[in-house]
Amino acid sequence: MPKELTYNKAFTELEKLVEQIEDDTIQLDTLAAKVKEANELIAYCEEKLQGIEKEVKKAKEKKK
Repeated sequence: MPKELTYNKAFTELEKLVEQIEDDTIQLDTLAAKVKEANELIAYCEEKLQGIEKEVKKAKEKKK
């Protein structure tokens, strides 16, 4: 994964990978690599979303 990855870039790349994975003509070796890359992007996106969720919770607590 690129070091300058953002959530939007990761999500866009993930959408492209899903299209490629769903292609019935994809070779097995290529499929395995695409699935691995997709899993890494999913983990990145989940981590970003969890971080944002924590920040939102902190901001709400400060308002109270």
